[in-house]
Amino acid sequence: MSEAIKDQPRVLPYVSAITEAVQQVLKEQDNAFVAGEDVGQAGSVFGYYQGLLAEFGDRRIVDTPISEKGIIGLGVGAAATGCRPILDVMFMDFLGECMDEVANQMAKMRFMFGGGATLPITVLTMAGAGMNLAAQHSQSWEAWLAHLPGVKVVMPSNAYDAKGLIIAAARDDNPVFVVLNKMSLAMPAEVPEHMYEVPIGTSAIVRPGTNFTILAIGRMVHEALAAAKTLEALGVDCEVIDVRSIQPFDSATAVTSIEKTHRALIVHEAVRFGGFGGEIVAQLQEEAFDYLDAPIARVGAPFSPVPYSPALEKVYIPNADNIVAEVKKVLGL
Repeated sequence: MSEAIKDQPRVLPYVSAITEAVQQVLKEQDNAFVAGEDVGQAGSVFGYYQGLLAEFGDRRIVDTPISEKGIIGLGVGAAATGCRPILDVMFMDFLGECMDEVANQMAKMRFMFGGGATLPITVLTMAGAGMNLAAQHSQSWEAWLAHLPGVKVVMPSNAYDAKGLIIAAARDDNPVFVVLNKMSLAMPAEVPEHMYEVPIGTSAIVRPGTNFTILAIGRMVHEALAAAKTLEALGVDCEVIDVRSIQPFDSATAVTSIEKTHRALIVHEAVRFGGFGGEIVAQLQEEAFDYLDAPIARVGAPFSPVPYSPALEKVYIPNADNIVAEVKKVLGL
């Protein structure tokens, strides 16, 4: 093998980065296990646990009944008694089935026991539209989770962050929801083979810019980058920030960017009304008001369930054109 080939960057799709992260965590932590619907024989509906049952056996890759409340309850009890479970909630939409366990047990138990119990739980769940899975399998509910004290929430936009955030979540002594995106599963990125962490509570500047800040969540990072390329031709140099961590939110990076650009927009796939973008706007007007030359704009989905129709779903999901239009509106172009 030539040196040139040896030096080529290692590229993995998002789905394989998830698999590798879970595999490495299970090797590192003897008291870690995976539990969820179809995680064993099927390797999950999206395939990111493929091969793990054969490698680790059915005591560590546990196929559960169809009961999200049971899955979360299992994880809470196991974590409180010394294990480090990785729980799979197949679709984020199914949180409604287990929200009492999440909100009143998982999030609160460490506080109610005066720190006497730790809850090192990692929950992997799939969000987002784009696969014509209709109103009950396509939602983005990160704002719902972020409203719960005691729970951390991260949303990786790429394969590198997917691996690093899953590992960071599994090493954290608090419950962490890793909200994945189904439309990103085939998307490739450079991913090191060794274990590494992407720190929870930090965002990333994925495109430096000078006169407009775009804060993007999840897959919308890629739409924001496409919008920035279009806007560059109009003389608008956008700085794009991958929010990456919803709770805790890294406001410092956003404030520093606004000090330079003086204008901002937040984009997420979730419904615009009541979405996490509103919380970001509130924090930035408190911390960066004197640097703003215009109101902070928001782009999100309309106040409607996700439609099944491919044509309607395409219109429903925010995209680069929506971002460009909103930036031009703020700038009066």
